[in-house]
Amino acid sequence: MKTNNINELYSLAEKVLLQIHNWLPPVPKEVDWNAIAFKWRKLGPKGYLHSICNFSKISLDDLSHIERQKNIIDDNTYQFVNGRPANNVLMTGARGTGKSSLVRSMLDKYSKKNLRLVEIDKSDLGDLFDVVEILNNRPEKFIIFCDDLSFEEGEIGYKALKSFLDGSILSTGNNILIYATSNRRHLIPEYFKENLQNTHDINGEIHPGETIEEKTSLSERFGIWISFYNFTQDTYLDIVQYWINKIGTQKIEQNAFRLEALQWALERGSRSGRIANQFARHWVSKNGK
Repeated sequence: MKTNNINELYSLAEKVLLQIHNWLPPVPKEVDWNAIAFKWRKLGPKGYLHSICNFSKISLDDLSHIERQKNIIDDNTYQFVNGRPANNVLMTGARGTGKSSLVRSMLDKYSKKNLRLVEIDKSDLGDLFDVVEILNNRPEKFIIFCDDLSFEEGEIGYKALKSFLDGSILSTGNNILIYATSNRRHLIPEYFKENLQNTHDINGEIHPGETIEEKTSLSERFGIWISFYNFTQDTYLDIVQYWINKIGTQKIEQNAFRLEALQWALERGSRSGRIANQFARHWVSKNGK
């Protein structure tokens, strides 16, 4: 009788353990430090570095008509990988004009000089210091990349980023920089009613309210600000031609695709490098060029 009871207990325990095992998140793999790019991911409350094997590369030469922006980023990254002082970077402006592609091109150019990229989502910025602790003692140079960064009213993730950029007691050493892209220069929406908080002294000097100062102070903590602008029609067509000639097998003149390319951009409401690349892929595929 006792033996039967023990066997039943064992069987019940196995079922309970199996249920618990199925409920728990899988254990993350060990970090593959041979990879050149990583993504910060979450398993339940804990985060880990996921090694990216199929990283989408792009050459610096593939990005045209943003020469000033390229030179600034390239110079800063060169200083960084060579152990010299460098700045955190905020890139803002029009969609599809090459902001995130420019960051990826730095990895393509400098990965052999030990540069690595770690992408982190806005929603995970609260884990920023956990990421830093993992990377701090590594020999590689890391760019922590926050793409399409902006914060809505009530979100508090920006405070972790703000603390990281300036004022935290945790040292980031000399091997970590933040590169961020955003469609907003000040990252957080500003409202007209906040101007009502402005004050002025007896000399008439205006002092911004605390809310506006809080919102603009995050952007100001990036050492380098770079703006990107919408492309002109001619610039857009030049970029289309570049990608058609690179993707295809023949050299194509603009008059072969001009009207279609302009219509493509009009329907999408944008003349950007991203739209140009998308049209080029479509056109080459359709025309067998």
